[in-house]
Amino acid sequence: MLKISSKSVEKMMPQDRLYSLRSLDTPMAGKILAFWLMGIGFIFLIVLLLPWQQNIRGNGKVTALSPSNRPQSVETIIAGRIQHWKIKEGQFVNKGDTIAIVSEVKEKYFDPKFLQRLREVIDSKENSLNSKDLKAQALRRQIVALENGMRTKVNQSKQKLEAERVRFANAKNQYERNKKLFEAGNIPLTKFQDFEYKYQGSEADFINAGIEIDRVQAEYLDKINKAESDLNNTLSEQFETQAELSKLKNELANMEIRSQQYYILAPQSGYVVKATQAGIGETIKEGDPVCSIMPKSEDVAVEMYIKAMDVPLISIGRKVRIEFDGFPALQFSGWPSVSVGSFGGIVEVIDYVNSKPGEFRILVVPDNADQPWPKQIRNGSGTQGWVMLDDVPVWYEIWRQLNGFPPSLYEEPEDSSKNNATKSQDKSSKGK
Repeated sequence: MLKISSKSVEKMMPQDRLYSLRSLDTPMAGKILAFWLMGIGFIFLIVLLLPWQQNIRGNGKVTALSPSNRPQSVETIIAGRIQHWKIKEGQFVNKGDTIAIVSEVKEKYFDPKFLQRLREVIDSKENSLNSKDLKAQALRRQIVALENGMRTKVNQSKQKLEAERVRFANAKNQYERNKKLFEAGNIPLTKFQDFEYKYQGSEADFINAGIEIDRVQAEYLDKINKAESDLNNTLSEQFETQAELSKLKNELANMEIRSQQYYILAPQSGYVVKATQAGIGETIKEGDPVCSIMPKSEDVAVEMYIKAMDVPLISIGRKVRIEFDGFPALQFSGWPSVSVGSFGGIVEVIDYVNSKPGEFRILVVPDNADQPWPKQIRNGSGTQGWVMLDDVPVWYEIWRQLNGFPPSLYEEPEDSSKNNATKSQDKSSKGK
């Protein structure tokens, strides 16, 4: 309405009585809606410009950083039958406590005096070995005595041979002189024959003395060879007895160790969480698990599984926000400062090989600069985690998510192997 005339029509005809005029005005609800839309749009623009901390999400569970502090199975070393249980599930046991007692199922070990009889056999073998050793010593002494006797006899025979040689030489000399005298006719034939007879006798004694040396040597060598043969047989029997004795001692040691395996002991202190065998008299094989033990330790960590495409963006020492199952939490992954109920962690280990198809495992330990992890968490509890990266505007993060791009980094992550080497050097230097 132009309102050119001085007379106002509104006084004559109020505007709210005419529908056509009322419809030309903007409704109050529309004004309020426009106001709110403008406000929301303004706030949305501001939110788009706010910083957003990029993160990599992963699921996992609670575990321990050291393998020795993770749940372990207690296995039996020998086959047997459960005779008595010494524990119950949930009970705390110390290292070396008896968990269960088993009895034998192999007929070879049924004899309750098996160890005693085995020791008796070993004693008999040791006595037999001592007897053979004494016999071997006696044979050695006999051989030495025969060798000494042979040398004495040979020396005596050589002396006799030398005496016979001198006697033969004298008899030969006399024979030759008297032969010349006989040929000259100075002595009778009977006397010459007497010298000839003595000469022939000396020659025979000389030859017999030489033969006697060979006979003495042959006689004593035969005795020595027989004694050495007996000695070798005795030594052979001694070695066989010694081998049997070693085998018996080995069997005794194995049996003594086996008798100790009737008691299944706790390898370390912890809580009995699960008994895999039940009842009295149940038969178990070698290596069968009897129960599981959860070690008592403050060592706690979270193993998270990250997509392979995100692993290159993670480095040792990255901050992580963790949400534990059973603990109420309100998590704003991009704004960790306003999150409630989540706990801080640090990336400690990044596996070099994939644990699952397309996923890699990382281990996260508590962040000492953050709120301590709750004491109520148990090994195996489920978790959700966010590995925190760099800050980017909200609009960029929305654009990245819509296009399926990976998070971006301003700097290349440090080599994990170098970080691990540095940490190990720091620990060794602190230990020194």
